Amino acid sequence: MASLRVTEIFHSVQGESTRAGLPCVFVRLTGCPMRCRWCDTAYAFEGGRTLTIDEILAEVRRYPCRLVEVTGGEPLAQRDSPELIRRLLDDGATVLIETGGGVSVAACDPRAILVYDIKCPGSGESQSNLWENLLLLKPGVDEIKFVIASREDYLWSLETIRERSLIGRHEILFSPVDGTLDPALLAAWILQDAAPVRLQLQLHKIIWGREARGV
Repeated sequence: MASLRVTEIFHSVQGESTRAGLPCVFVRLTGCPMRCRWCDTAYAFEGGRTLTIDEILAEVRRYPCRLVEVTGGEPLAQRDSPELIRRLLDDGATVLIETGGGVSVAACDPRAILVYDIKCPGSGESQSNLWENLLLLKPGVDEIKFVIASREDYLWSLETIRERSLIGRHEILFSPVDGTLDPALLAAWILQDAAPVRLQLQLHKIIWGREARGV
């Protein structure tokens, strides 16, 4: 029977992506092959509890919400995560997948919406980017996120979206590393360059603080 390691399942307000502010059920899976320097969910690297997909669905159904995000850790690192995603979709949910981009997205059900995190050099994991994944993203549906720690990351991200022809194909999100890059400075760069991107702040941290879990 298909099962996964799960760190937490909770009901909150979506903090990121173009759906920020919407009620959402989060299924946070355990484990991640990457070690980004600024990672804010290192508690999901290990531990968790083993649940069958039926058990996960039962917990998700407890909440009066049909928007579900499968996140991590790295949610696609577990063998049975594509089956979980398919079952959630079949159950009538709108499913977001927050993926770090170091694992193939080929097995993802095309009905799901990917929020695809391209790793900047400041993360220490830019060598893990699987660029072939970009060919599998759905134009006008899937979103691309860059988490930016510095001016160097910002310029690298601009160059990446231009070189890889991402402008106009996907919503591009630029998010400052919390506590490292001043959001006002990133906003100033975006305005100065008329960059074709959306500034993203982590709404859940603004509401509940950067150390809160299960929100």
